[in-house]
Amino acid sequence: MAVGVIAVDGGQERRYGGRITAFVVLSCMTAGMGGVIFGYDIGIAGGVSSMEPFLRKFFPDVDRRMRDDTRVSNYCKFDSQLLTAFTSSLYVAGLLTTFLASRVTAGRGRRASMVLGGAAFLAGAAVGGAAVDIYMVILGRVLLGVGLGFANQAVPLYLSEMAPARYRGAFSNGFQLSVGIGALAANVINFGTEKIRGGWGWRVSLALAAVPAGLLTLGALFLPETPNSLVQQGRDRRDVARLLQKIRGADVDVGDELDDIVAANGAVADSGGDGLRMIITQRRYRPQLVMAVMIPFFQQVTGINAIAFYAPVLLRTIGMGESASLLSAVVTGVVGVGSTFASMLAVDRFGRRTLFLVGGVQMLASQVLIGAIMAAELRDDGGGVSKAWAGLLILLIAVYVAGFGWSWGPLGWLVPSEIFPLEVRAAGQSVTVAVSFAFTVFVAQAFLSMLCHMKAGIFFFFAAWLAVMTAFVYLLLPETKGLPIEQVARVWREHWFWSRVVGPDPDEARAGVKL
Repeated sequence: MAVGVIAVDGGQERRYGGRITAFVVLSCMTAGMGGVIFGYDIGIAGGVSSMEPFLRKFFPDVDRRMRDDTRVSNYCKFDSQLLTAFTSSLYVAGLLTTFLASRVTAGRGRRASMVLGGAAFLAGAAVGGAAVDIYMVILGRVLLGVGLGFANQAVPLYLSEMAPARYRGAFSNGFQLSVGIGALAANVINFGTEKIRGGWGWRVSLALAAVPAGLLTLGALFLPETPNSLVQQGRDRRDVARLLQKIRGADVDVGDELDDIVAANGAVADSGGDGLRMIITQRRYRPQLVMAVMIPFFQQVTGINAIAFYAPVLLRTIGMGESASLLSAVVTGVVGVGSTFASMLAVDRFGRRTLFLVGGVQMLASQVLIGAIMAAELRDDGGGVSKAWAGLLILLIAVYVAGFGWSWGPLGWLVPSEIFPLEVRAAGQSVTVAVSFAFTVFVAQAFLSMLCHMKAGIFFFFAAWLAVMTAFVYLLLPETKGLPIEQVARVWREHWFWSRVVGPDPDEARAGVKL
């Protein structure tokens, strides 16, 4: 049965039809492979970084500190700028690729960016799996980063534009679900390959990124482009209408939705300007610009990527063995996938703000308790914490991951992808991805050093940021649940604070002058 969403525009009701068709589900599942690769690359780095054969071959100083040097603090055994460069090189490359990807996504379509991203992923997996020295390892990560720059630019937009308005939150949260599935797969594979005799299991872990990369590349060749992108590229309206009808269902009237897409594209033509320049210089886009910067910034300073990158390393820091730390990472990965799936079911019912606020409080409490236990029980030297305390820490990490999985994880990608008007959407997504990559690089590069110097205080550092971001959402983020994507812009004109920034609707102002 078709579902309907009513959008009020200029006093007129516009009805958006649409149901969840097999066509749109299969298209979004294929695009979601971009998220799987993202999660896989996050999870695989932390796992192989804790494997002794990998450390002996590429990071012998870290390996020596882990096995032999009792003078080094428990908090500092993995403190190596070369090791963190292995992790963060992926995100430096992604950051540098983002703005090129923005132009490709806007000019050539979402599908073209996914094809290019998939090809770069394949090359990175091949180089990483065949690496013989540290330079090849980092080159493989750089190529994977180029793929992320294209995929993270295109996939969230693709999901937002293909989804029926009523279910856009669930479909867009599918990107974070895909990230979680990829990270879980990486943890399971690391747990298995660590047991391979001969010490080459890490090669399998790095090379298997080619599996989702191949699925994305091949699938993207056959994916339909989004109707929004086709209109932006100047395709014939009748062709776009036929595609939109196929996406929404044969018995659904798509006229109002297509009219809004065409009108939004008309704003692109009327502006005649560069999308990024428009976002920066025009005050009507100021709320979206703030969100495009602050949401990915806050997403990184939740501390999640510190946990995701270095969970096995962190668990070895508290005294767990190599295999046990990898198994514990699998457990938290399962929790992350389950909580993200719960978010998909809840986001269009309870709204974005509710999940942000509940998840933020849950993560804040978990970080404070993790920091308190680490401060009280883990000393600079000697053994790790007791098994009982280690078990409690794993439980708290799982609670923390669950909070992220149904709040800042999926919503950190959903909200920025749905708040920009079509004329600046690709440019706005590039800002979101660039900020995300920039602060991911910072966290990846700095976390092990911060853990060494701040010790357990690092968790209170992240907890303080969680308090700030929860207040930010409560005060400044309006609800976008259920609004058609081309109608989201009106929420800023109705918000207690942002209405003073953006001013009145220019179309309504012009109508008032004519009267």
